[in-house]
Amino acid sequence: MSLQPEIIQKLTAIVGENYIFTDIETRNHYGHDETEDYVFPPNVVVKPANAQEIAAVLKVANDYKIPTTPIGARTGLSGGALSIYEGIGLSTERLNKIIDIDELNLQVTVEPAVITQVLREAVAEKGLFYPVDPSSMGSCWIGGNIAENSGGARAVKYGVTKDYVLNLEVVLPNGEIIWTGANTLKNSTGYNLTQLMVGSEGTLGVITKAVLKLLPQNSHNVLMLVPFYKAHEACEAVSAIFRAGIVPSALEFMERDAIDWTLKYHDNINVSVNDNVQAHLLIEVDGNYPEILMLEAEKIMTVVEQFEIDEVLFADTEDQKNALWKLRRSVAEAVKSNSVYKEEDTVVPRYMLPELLSGIKKIGAKYGFQTVCYGHAGDGNLHVNIIKGDMTDDHWKTQVPLGIREIFELTVSLKGTLSGEHGIGFVQKNFMDIAFTRTHLELMESIKRVFDPNNVLNPGKIFPDEL
Repeated sequence: MSLQPEIIQKLTAIVGENYIFTDIETRNHYGHDETEDYVFPPNVVVKPANAQEIAAVLKVANDYKIPTTPIGARTGLSGGALSIYEGIGLSTERLNKIIDIDELNLQVTVEPAVITQVLREAVAEKGLFYPVDPSSMGSCWIGGNIAENSGGARAVKYGVTKDYVLNLEVVLPNGEIIWTGANTLKNSTGYNLTQLMVGSEGTLGVITKAVLKLLPQNSHNVLMLVPFYKAHEACEAVSAIFRAGIVPSALEFMERDAIDWTLKYHDNINVSVNDNVQAHLLIEVDGNYPEILMLEAEKIMTVVEQFEIDEVLFADTEDQKNALWKLRRSVAEAVKSNSVYKEEDTVVPRYMLPELLSGIKKIGAKYGFQTVCYGHAGDGNLHVNIIKGDMTDDHWKTQVPLGIREIFELTVSLKGTLSGEHGIGFVQKNFMDIAFTRTHLELMESIKRVFDPNNVLNPGKIFPDEL
C-alpha cells in the first residue's frame, strides 16, 4: 500500500517535519527487530513527542484505516514491532523520561522509551530496586517490556513485569487517552484493564506512561556456577533446590554449546570448562545478611552434590560476578554470531524441565537440526535456539517448522505453553491452536475488536491467519 499525500501532510502537521520520515533507509531501520532476518518497512515513520501527538496520529490512522505499528527499541524476538502491513510506524523513542521516583511510596513513573537498565540504575541510587532484568536490559525499553510482559533472570524470585505495573496511561486506537488503574498496591475496582494491557503486544493501545512498583534494594548476594556432567541432571537439580527450601534470586541453565560459543565470542571471560561437562547452572541468592546467604549457598551445595558435578565456581569479587553474568547474558548474541537461527521461548512447570530438554533433542534429531538450549530454569523457561548451520534453505523452510510445532506440542503436553517472556507476535501466531481452543482465540479476538474495531493497531499479530 502507499499513503496519500494528504495523510502525510496531516501526520507532518502533528509531529513536525523533523519527526516524519519516508526515505527507505529510515523505513528499513524501523522495519526490523531482533527476530531472525525479517524486514517489513512501514510506509512512513513518525516520532511523536507525547501522548497527545500519539492520540492525534491514531485518530488519523483510525479515520483512514491505516495499519499502525507501535515501535520501541526493536529488541523483540517474536516480530511484535514489525510493520507487516506497512502503514505507519509509530516510534515512541521521544518519550524517554523518568518522570518521578516516589521514595515514600516506593513507586516510579516513567515514559515508555526509558531503557530498563537506566531505570534500574536510577532507582538503585536511591536505595531502591526494580527487579525485572531481561538479557537485553541495556537496550530494551520499559514500554516494550510491558507490552511483552518481559521476565529475566530474577523472575524466579521477584516475578515478571506484570508484577510491578500499577497503572498505565494508554492511547487507545481511536485516539482517546485513559489511565487504566490506580497508583495503589491493591485494587479490586472493576475489570483489571492494567493487566489486560500488560502482554497485549501493542494490539490494544499505545503505552505512554507507566507507574511501577519498586522494592528496597538488597545489599548482598552470592553467585555460583555449577558444572554438571549430564545436562538432564542440571535440569533435575533445579526442582531439587526449591524442594530443599531455597528460593534463589536467579537460577539459569546453559548447556555446553551455549557456554562454548559464548566463550569464543567473548575471549576476555575467563571460565574453564572440563571436557566432560554438559551443562551449567548459574545460581544466585540475595538478601541483607551475608551469614544467612552463606547458609543458603551451603544448602544448595548439599543438593547439587547429589548429582555428578565438577568443581563449583564461587564468584568472590564483583568483577567475577559481572563476568559470569556477562557470560549468561551474551549467549543469544554468541549464537547469532555463529549461525542463522530461530529462537523459541518454551516454558513448563520446572519439574518438567528434564523431560522438555530430552524431548527437544529427540525432535531435533528427527528433523535434522541442532539446538542450543539455555534459559531461566528457575521458572521453567527454556530458550531453544534452532541452528541452521549447513542446512539447505528448503529443509530450513519446510522441515524446521514441523519440528517447531512438535516442540510446542511437547511443551503443552507437559502443562507448559508457547512463550514465557518473548510473546507471540508475528512468528508464533500460527502455533496458537496448540495452546488454545477456538473458543479461547475467539474470546481474545473479541477483546481486540472492542478496543480496535477497525483493526488499525498492530494488525497481523498474535491471532492465527486462519482465525
